Amino acid sequence: MLPPKIAASMMCADFLNLEKAIAELEQANVEYLHFDIMDGVFVPNIMLCNEMMKGLRRATRIPYDVHLMIVNPEQKIRWFDWKPGDIVSVHYESTPHVHRAIQEIKSAGAKPAIALNPATPISCIEHVLPDVEMVLLMTVNPGFAGQKLVEQTLEKIRAARDFLDTNGYPNVSLQVDGNCSFTNIPRMRAKGADCFVAGSSSVFAPDMTIAAACKKLRDTMQ
Repeated sequence: MLPPKIAASMMCADFLNLEKAIAELEQANVEYLHFDIMDGVFVPNIMLCNEMMKGLRRATRIPYDVHLMIVNPEQKIRWFDWKPGDIVSVHYESTPHVHRAIQEIKSAGAKPAIALNPATPISCIEHVLPDVEMVLLMTVNPGFAGQKLVEQTLEKIRAARDFLDTNGYPNVSLQVDGNCSFTNIPRMRAKGADCFVAGSSSVFAPDMTIAAACKKLRDTMQ
């Protein structure tokens, strides 16, 4: 199993104090800042944007982990300012041209990843695995923070890790996104997940500082 990593979900941060939040995430050695880009078409919400991401570069050196929940992402990769170390997830369900989207990400200088909704079978990504560095499993239906975990996705995490390992991809990261709480993360970790998109139920929990939440989260990930 790969070492655990935190991807702090920026849609859950306090937008009035983003610079302060990023400084605290830097102090906590968070591995990624996770940005959910939603178009109101692929998912029923609109969230974050490329210009916001560009502006926040001045406040941090933490790599970006960008989750594109948009239709036809292959047409929009060049809208963004990618830096070395950034990782970009496109949904298998969002385009008939998944390989083209992956190649666009590579060409732009970022690391490609493939994302799956809770009901999408793992087997559909078999032929893109040689080209990706991460698989993102949604553990809620995408679009909104604060949702309840889809319990069936816990077994899907185990099946995905087995699928990656038995097919010769032990170094492909397995990220989970959706209700990554202090309670659920140990269950997800036990099934084989190594990267956790942490938002309102952990890193940005309203009753804790970011530093305390990240420390508690690290303890649950072991």
